[in-house]
Amino acid sequence: MTQFGRALAELNIEILCANSSQAKGRVERVNRTLQDRLVKELRLAEISDIATGNPFLSEFIKRFNEKFAILPANPHDLHRPLQITANRLKDILCHREHRYMGMQFTFHYRRKQMIFEQTEITKGLARRYVEIYDFFEAPLEVRWQGHLLPYRAFDKEQRVSPAAVVENKRLGHALAVVKALREQRMHQRYDLAYSCHPRELAPSELR
Repeated sequence: MTQFGRALAELNIEILCANSSQAKGRVERVNRTLQDRLVKELRLAEISDIATGNPFLSEFIKRFNEKFAILPANPHDLHRPLQITANRLKDILCHREHRYMGMQFTFHYRRKQMIFEQTEITKGLARRYVEIYDFFEAPLEVRWQGHLLPYRAFDKEQRVSPAAVVENKRLGHALAVVKALREQRMHQRYDLAYSCHPRELAPSELR
C-alpha cells in the first residue's frame, strides 16, 4: 500500500479509481491544463518564489473554476466532518515506514545512522521493527507501540573542510608557530652541518 492509500484508509476514505479510458482522459486533460496554464500565469505575474506564489493561487483557482468548472448533478455537499484530533491527523498525514532494529540498537534512514539511547523500552527492541514518522515541518520521530524512542542521528556523509580545522581567529597564531618551528629546525641543521665540516686553518695559524 502506498503512503496515500494508507492515509485514506486510516481516514476511512474510499479511493475511487479512474478505471475507464474516458475518466483517465478527463483527469489527464485537467493536469495538462494546470501544468501549462499555471506556469504561464506565474511567469506573467513575475512570481518566482513560494512566498508570493501561495497567495496568488487563491485568485488563480477562482478564475480557473469560473472558466473550466462543471456544475455537479447533485448540488448538496456530501462531505463528512472529520472526527479526529489535530495530533492524530498529523500522524496520519506524514511519511511512515518500518525499520529493523539491529543488535547494536541502530538502523539507517535517509543516509543517516539512527543511534538509540539505552532505556527500559529500547533494551527489548533488538531484532524488532520500529515505526518512523517523517513529518514535513517537524523533527523525525521513531515509535514502538505508541512509545516515543529517544535517538541521535549520525550523518555518514559529513565532511570537515580543511579551513574549519583551525578557527579564523587562531589561524594567524598557528601559522606563526609553524614558521618559528621551521626556522628553529633550519638553524639546527645548519649548526650540525658546520660542526661536521671544520673550516680550513689560515697560514698564520699553522705556524
